[in-house]
Amino acid sequence: MTRDLAELTAPLRDAPGESAALFDVDGTLAPIVGDPGRATVPVPTRAALRALAQRFGLVACVSGRRAAEARRLVGVGELTYAGNHGLEVLTPGDEEPTLDAGLGDRGDAAGDFVLGLGREALRGAGLRLEDKGPIQALHWRGSADEEAAERRAGEIADQAERAGLEPRWGRKVLELRPIAGVDKGTAVRRLLDRPGVRQALFAGDDRTDLDAFRALRELVEAGRLRAAVCIGIASDEAPAELSEQADAVVASPGELVEMLRALAADGGSNTDRPSS
Repeated sequence: MTRDLAELTAPLRDAPGESAALFDVDGTLAPIVGDPGRATVPVPTRAALRALAQRFGLVACVSGRRAAEARRLVGVGELTYAGNHGLEVLTPGDEEPTLDAGLGDRGDAAGDFVLGLGREALRGAGLRLEDKGPIQALHWRGSADEEAAERRAGEIADQAERAGLEPRWGRKVLELRPIAGVDKGTAVRRLLDRPGVRQALFAGDDRTDLDAFRALRELVEAGRLRAAVCIGIASDEAPAELSEQADAVVASPGELVEMLRALAADGGSNTDRPSS
C-alpha cells in the first residue's frame, strides 16, 4: 500500500467499528476475464475480506451482478451484497434477496424488451445476453467484431430509452434497467443508512462506480459521514473520469488486496462495532 493510500485510509483503520468498506466485484475484487461466467475472486482476496468483515462495522459488495451470483463469485458469506446495482440486497444468513420496492410491476420490462429483439439476432450481431432478472445486459467482449457489436448496442440503447428503459454503459457491456434512479450510488446510500457508521471507503473500476463515488462525497457534505475514500482500479478500459474522481488509484485487483490486508490487520479492537 502506498504512503498516500495509507494516509487516506488511516481514519478507517483507527475507528474500524465506525467504518464501512464497500467494493465493486468484477474488475475490482475479481480480475476481468473474457467470459464473465469464469470470473473468480482469488483466495487471498477472500481471506482478506473475511478478516476485514470481523473488524469493520460493515463490509459489502455492490455489483452489477445479481446478489446471489455476486455472493457465489466472492465466496464470503459474512458480507452484504447489493446486486443489480442496488435493485436487490442479500444480507449474511439470508437465502433470498430483498427487492427494491420501486420495481413495482416493472420487473419484467427489460426482459420483455430483449425478447422482442430476438436472441438469434443478438448473437448474430456479436452481442451476448446476460439475463439478470429485472436487468438485462448485452456483452460484446470477445466478439468477432467488437466495434460493430458496440454500434448495434448503441442502436438498441436508443430503442430501449424510447421504450421507457434506462440504458447504462459499462466495460464492453450495455445494461437495460427497468427504472431510473437506482444505481450504485443509491445502493451505497441505503447500505450506509445505519447507526454508528461514520466513515466509508468504496473501490471500483468502471463508469457505474462513479455513482458510488458521488454518493460518498454527498454524504460527507451533508454531514452524515465524517470521511470518505474513493479508490479506483486502473485498467486500459477504465473511463478517464475514474482517475479524475478517485482519491487514489491502484494498479490492479492484486494491489488492492494489499490495502485490504492492511485495513484488516492494523491493530486495535472492534468493540465499537455498530449494530446492524
